[in-house]
Amino acid sequence: MNKRRPYVRPMDGWWRKNPYFVEYMIHESTALFVAAYAAVLLFGLLRLSQGEAAWNAWLNTLGSSWFILFHLAALLAISYHTYTWFKIMPRTMPPVVIGGERLPAWAITGTGLAAAAAACLGLLAIVWGMAR
Repeated sequence: MNKRRPYVRPMDGWWRKNPYFVEYMIHESTALFVAAYAAVLLFGLLRLSQGEAAWNAWLNTLGSSWFILFHLAALLAISYHTYTWFKIMPRTMPPVVIGGERLPAWAITGTGLAAAAAACLGLLAIVWGMAR
């Protein structure tokens, strides 16, 4: 009886061979920053429920240089994630036809980014107003 070994395709580094997949993997890896930031906020909520001393200790921890660097890295990663999310939107949604003409991809991406920026500025205004 002839024993043949099955063909196993090597999977290491498959995504590095195509720039599209490299961009896709970078986009997907930025979601880790979203999850990490959500965990930081949930931990802050836990500290808030534990009283004023725990909340103030958490706020002091957020002021450390490591957390400031984390926040800057998270801001960059989440900004890139947002950009790439709206960049692929024209390819994933049904065609938008206005006045018999198909809406160009740049208009869909630009509108999404403008809406995200407006939402961020609105939230910033609300938080700024509450802090005063």
